[in-house]
Amino acid sequence: MSGVRIDKWLWAARFFKTRSLATEAVDGGRIRLNGERPKPAKEVKIGDRIDIRIGQFHHDIAVTGLADRRGSATVAAALYSESEESRAARAEVAARLRAMAQINPFKGRPTKRTRRQLQAFDQAGALSASPGKRKGEPDESELDDIDHEESFDDDADGDETDEYDDLHDVDELGNVEERDEEDGQR
Repeated sequence: MSGVRIDKWLWAARFFKTRSLATEAVDGGRIRLNGERPKPAKEVKIGDRIDIRIGQFHHDIAVTGLADRRGSATVAAALYSESEESRAARAEVAARLRAMAQINPFKGRPTKRTRRQLQAFDQAGALSASPGKRKGEPDESELDDIDHEESFDDDADGDETDEYDDLHDVDELGNVEERDEEDGQR
């Protein structure tokens, strides 16, 4: 066997669960063969270098064997050798991800007791956006908006809304009735 398709080799080497996932990775540019972006049908030969990015993990491997069928994990591990720098970098990324993982003290759906504790905690103001503000209270920017709305006068610029209001009546259902101009009666 002189060469194997790269998508087939990635599947046989157990980097991807299905060939279609391997093909998508190659098409998506997450695979580099000898520093170049290959197509899924590009043939892999013994001695080629492959760079594989899966999520945040980066594998830098050298092809040591060819297979077009998927075998056991031990057979798959014999198809490539990974550089020590690549292994160390992956271990560092894994350690960083473990350190950044947020541990959720509540697993699954909260119980009635836990939900009440969270609500009491929230009502005490601990979960509100600004310190000291309780749920339902307006903050300072909302109070400033209210003051401006009360002092704002629509008709201060002298537009024709006064004349329109003098000539029309609106009843409680929202119906508009015109008045006579002369006496202001309907």
